[in-house]
This record gives sequence, structure tokens and C-alpha cells, in this order.
Amino acid sequence: MLQRDPEFIFLLSEKWHLDQSARYQAVELLERFMIKQVEHICKSSRENVKSHEQGQGSSWSSLKDQIYDTFVLRLVSCIQLASKLSLHYNIVNSDTALKFLQSLKYSYTKQELLESELAVLKTLHFQINMSTPLAYVELLLEVLGHNGCLLPAKPLHQMCMQLLDFSYLTRDTIYDTLLKTAIENSTPSKLQVAKFLTVKEDFMLLAVGIISTSVFILNPGHWKQVVEHLNCITGITSQSILEFSYAVLKHIIGSTTPKQRYRNCGTKAPENRIMPLK
Repeated sequence: MLQRDPEFIFLLSEKWHLDQSARYQAVELLERFMIKQVEHICKSSRENVKSHEQGQGSSWSSLKDQIYDTFVLRLVSCIQLASKLSLHYNIVNSDTALKFLQSLKYSYTKQELLESELAVLKTLHFQINMSTPLAYVELLLEVLGHNGCLLPAKPLHQMCMQLLDFSYLTRDTIYDTLLKTAIENSTPSKLQVAKFLTVKEDFMLLAVGIISTSVFILNPGHWKQVVEHLNCITGITSQSILEFSYAVLKHIIGSTTPKQRYRNCGTKAPENRIMPLK
């Protein structure tokens, strides 16, 4: 996922008054669509090499140019699809989408817009009703409330939403810090980076990290108790939750982090880390 894609989607979703679930859904749709497109380019390139086709370099370049030229159109289509999935009263229709594209000097037609939506659907095999981290966060907040965690619900939910936005906007930076913390090394190997991809796709880890960080900011006195609750609910170790919160807070406020507070509590953190990457 390109670093600025979520920002583009968030701003456009705000312009079109979409709810939070729709914009997260749009980001996930676009990311999965782009992954499929890149996989297609790689597959086509390998097939060209095997068949010794002439002009394989130009074919590769042509496919890349096609993705680049239609990127904004595909992004808008992902937002349109997400707005329909969320059953929002403010569904982004063709007129709204075309007006925006025309403001950027694109001259697409309604037919091309419909074909773009269909292209996204076909590429993803019509499997577009996917989970988002928002659903995990809200479910865990409900479970915490049911388990008797007496935390201010509305401020905590608002803080979680702000931090979830932040985590999307600074995703690569946060996960780079998380990886280096987990392996205790500032220069991870290619194998460690490859293994870490499963961590980046773990929405439950992201959700517990967001909730933990939110509690630490709003009510640090309850932070240790909430981390223990999250550990019991999800099975994710307190150390992993701690490390995620540390990675987020490091890029928000700098040095005052849960890692220091955990040490100050005099509690020995569990040995199990995010994943055995060493």
C-alpha cells in the first residue's frame, strides 16, 4: 500500500460524508486490489520470460503504465464500493464520482466508471465484504465493558478512532519500529521482513495495540489492568501489546512510553514476543 493512499481515501471519504467503516473498507479494498495487480504483472513477466517473447520489457512497462494511469479511477471505485457495503445513506453515486474526477481534469464517462467498479470486483473475485480493524476495536471495547473495565466509553472510542487513523497514515513507520523492537536489531534481514508480513496483516494485534495505547494516553492508571484483560480475551501476550503501544507512542510523543511504565510497575513482562523472528 502506498504511504499516501490512506490519506487520500480518508480526505475523500470525509468530503463525501462517509462513516468510518466505509473509509477503512475502501483502504483495504484498494490494498488488496493493488496486490492482485502487482501479482498479475509478475506472473505476466515470468510467462514472457518462459516463452522467450520479444518485447517483454515493453510489455512490463505497458502493464505498469496502465496501473499508474487508472490508479485514481480505481481508488474512487473502491470508495464507491465501500460506501455501498456500509449501507450508508450517503452512497457515492456515479454523478458524485465523475464530478470529483472531472475536477482533477480526468474525462471518464459513466460507462468507464461502471467498468472500473466491475474490474475491482472481478480482480477480487467479488470477495469484497472483508473485515477491518475497526470491527475488531469496537468488539474488544464491548467485551472490555462487559468484563467490568470501568473506562469512559465515549472518550476511549474517540481516542481509538484517532489512533486507528494515525496507524493507517503512518503504517510503514510504526511496523518498522515494531519489527526492530521485536528482533532487538535495527537492521532486520530480508527473511525477517518477509516473516513479519503476517504481523502487519494481524487485525487483532492492531486492535489490542490501539486500545492499549488509547488507555495509556487517557487513563494510564488503568493501563496495566486493561492490558491484562486484553491478554486474557485475545491470547496476545502482554509483551506484544506493550511493544505495539511503544511503536505507536514513539511516533506520537517520543520518549514517554508504555515500555517505561511497564518497568516502573515492577512487573516482569512475558518472554513470548510478537513472533520468533531471530
